[in-house]
Amino acid sequence: MVMKKLALGLVACWAAWQVSAAEDLWLTDLSKAQAQAKAEHKIVLMDFNGSDWCPPCKELKKKVFSSPEFIQYAQKNLVLVDVDFPHHKDLGKSQTKQNEDLARKFSVEGFPTVVILDSNGKQLKKDTGYEGQTAKEYIDELQKLQKST
Repeated sequence: MVMKKLALGLVACWAAWQVSAAEDLWLTDLSKAQAQAKAEHKIVLMDFNGSDWCPPCKELKKKVFSSPEFIQYAQKNLVLVDVDFPHHKDLGKSQTKQNEDLARKFSVEGFPTVVILDSNGKQLKKDTGYEGQTAKEYIDELQKLQKST
């Protein structure tokens, strides 16, 4: 019984650590992300989403962006930018304006929209919607983009 509780506790801690690791990877400032990408020779993935109201956005985050496989890949290869448009939480005027400006700049018309940039800021790809890809399928597409840069 004690071992079972200990094992469950360890699993819960591991899951919490994974969620924390995933959240720590996401920036909210594209200029900082670009500088980091350039310094580390990575590509930038921007996720335009409605975190607290958009079902496909939530599904993409749960099935892909929060998966251990994606987190491991992102740590080595990506700089992640969260461009959120929530309905039930306040980001503050500055962040809200910054996100709106980015949405205009990249012609975002629906959520989720994922925009991939090279380390110089050149747009490599733009996808709107989420069609149920697995983390592995998502990573495979990102690797193809990296090879083309």
